[in-house]
Amino acid sequence: MGKGSKVEFLVAICALMASVMAVYMAWDQGRVMRAQQHGAVYPVLQVDGFVSTTPDRSSIGIRVSNSGVGPALIEEVRVTRNGVSLITFDDLRRNLPDGNSVSWAGLTGRALAPGEDIVPLQIGWVSDNIATETLNATAGEWGDLDVHVCYCSVFDRCWETAMIGTARAEPVNGCQAAETDIFETLATLPPAPAPVAENGTD
Repeated sequence: MGKGSKVEFLVAICALMASVMAVYMAWDQGRVMRAQQHGAVYPVLQVDGFVSTTPDRSSIGIRVSNSGVGPALIEEVRVTRNGVSLITFDDLRRNLPDGNSVSWAGLTGRALAPGEDIVPLQIGWVSDNIATETLNATAGEWGDLDVHVCYCSVFDRCWETAMIGTARAEPVNGCQAAETDIFETLATLPPAPAPVAENGTD
């Protein structure tokens, strides 16, 4: 191989290396930009239970808030109790102390903006009509619930909340869009309890 051929060979190698470096730098820059885009719209949903007492009103409930920097697109909501999925809250509602009022809000299909929160469940009483011990016991009974919210970012990255009282969520491949929302079942009253039979004859 002559000197000219060697020089041409080295030039070709340098050109190839420069091309490879340019491709890598373009790929790396694109990766960084994508990461920045995802980070700029990263939602963080947190599900919390609460107990509130004022001179006039006492209440318990569940609050869902978005402490992230991007909207959370809520696709599916599941509620479990001791590992068993619930379809309605009817059994729990039958055991509520008298004089309660229930308010609710559906979560499925909602886009929760950064800094926004929503209360899907709130149960209240006139403060004079419920003792503190009874309120706390009722809150403990409803506190056995786990609310699993599957939500996505605008770039279709998805997560599912782990448990009430923590912002930790597990990444998932995707959310299955639900047609129903368990909190919407609160719009209908549970069946009235069966009347107690009286002693005696007709």
